[in-house]
Amino acid sequence: MAKYNLEPVEVPKIKTKYRRIKTKLPVPESLEIFKTLIDSEPQSMMGQPPIVWHKAEGFQVYDKWGNKWIDWSSGVLITNAGHGRKEIINAIRKMLDQKLLATYVFVHEKRAELTKVLRELSPVPSLYQVFLLSTGSESIENAIKLAKTYALEKYGPKRKYIVSFKNAFHGRTLGAQLAGGMDKLKKWIVDEGKMFIQVPFPDGYKNEDISFELFLKSIAEQNVKPDEIAGVLTETYQGVGPDFMPDDYAQKLVKFCKEHDIITIFDEVQSGFGRTGKMFGFEHYNVVPDIIVCGKGISSSLPISAVIGRKDIMGLYPPGSMTSTHSASPLPVVSALESIRIIKEEKLIENAKKLGEILMPELKRIRNKYPEVLGCVQGKGLVAGIQVVKKGTKEPDPDTALKINEKCFQKGLLMFAPVGVGGECIKIAPPLVINESALREGIGVLEEACDEILRG
Repeated sequence: MAKYNLEPVEVPKIKTKYRRIKTKLPVPESLEIFKTLIDSEPQSMMGQPPIVWHKAEGFQVYDKWGNKWIDWSSGVLITNAGHGRKEIINAIRKMLDQKLLATYVFVHEKRAELTKVLRELSPVPSLYQVFLLSTGSESIENAIKLAKTYALEKYGPKRKYIVSFKNAFHGRTLGAQLAGGMDKLKKWIVDEGKMFIQVPFPDGYKNEDISFELFLKSIAEQNVKPDEIAGVLTETYQGVGPDFMPDDYAQKLVKFCKEHDIITIFDEVQSGFGRTGKMFGFEHYNVVPDIIVCGKGISSSLPISAVIGRKDIMGLYPPGSMTSTHSASPLPVVSALESIRIIKEEKLIENAKKLGEILMPELKRIRNKYPEVLGCVQGKGLVAGIQVVKKGTKEPDPDTALKINEKCFQKGLLMFAPVGVGGECIKIAPPLVINESALREGIGVLEEACDEILRG
């Protein structure tokens, strides 16, 4: 696997309205911090651009040595309402002053507020309920549990399969990885997961067949009948791209599930809360899921996630039997309330849509300069990706993707490490508070980096 250089190198000094680079990178004084982590942490926690975050505000990230980056990561699609929002900080501070830090599932007032707010965001509020948890993976596990419980109680053990998609990522816990579509992440799992099957995702690039008939053919080839399926789980867009379903495919999928009483689960962990130019990404498809899984951008800060589902599904377990130690913990709850309020009041969903209409044509223009290497551009709103491939093929080129990513880092544009099936995708996901001039400056930096790496 390609790695970032941890040897400090001279890079051009930069000072613009939004970026400032004044030291070698990585900063020589930061190396002791990296050494401590290399000694004390598993290597799995390394792998991001070698910056030591000191402060993050709005759409910018700062280190303590005077450098400043435009952030195109949002952490990892977390800070939709922007980094370090004073409103979120003040809400957390108020709860700290109230001396309410942990409540288990004992009731606190703000929990009622947040579940009501999230319920009102659902497609039909009177038909949905909300279960608050801590992480996206935890919420995915719960959604799978609910879908399988619904099927078992209504139809018996024959209805046992969860169908998901190849190249999907739903988290790092057992159930989430069984449902995921990346075989390399499942090597640790032995003799489990026979009830989880995957079908090709209709992205139109890695898989050119975007017909819903392929879904039907794929489950049939695995000897799975519709009346044996408990649930279908899909990311609203696959994070490896981002790759979106065609609207027609999504509508046929949901119709198929409703005809067979199969629970539809839309994983909105990356796509929710305005990221795609809609509050939830599934709204682009004009469909109504049975279960919606939320995380990341829900709070723009502290760990919290949610399962929003039909009442008849959410109510399958009696009191005290479907809980979590930190479910609806007070500090994350108030941060989520403030983040959602900011997203609505500052019209950040509209901003994401408007800036996405600038971002996508520009990325396609850059892609068209190097069409044999920049193989595919996908995106919607303020999430996009460029897939870097070996010249003239569709084979992932993670080394070149990393070089472009690292060059951007050295120029004051920060993204997380390339993602994708083979680490080939340069992913773009700025906080939704970014303005047009900063976005255009970031696009210019990306183009410079591509020119410098690809022209050579």
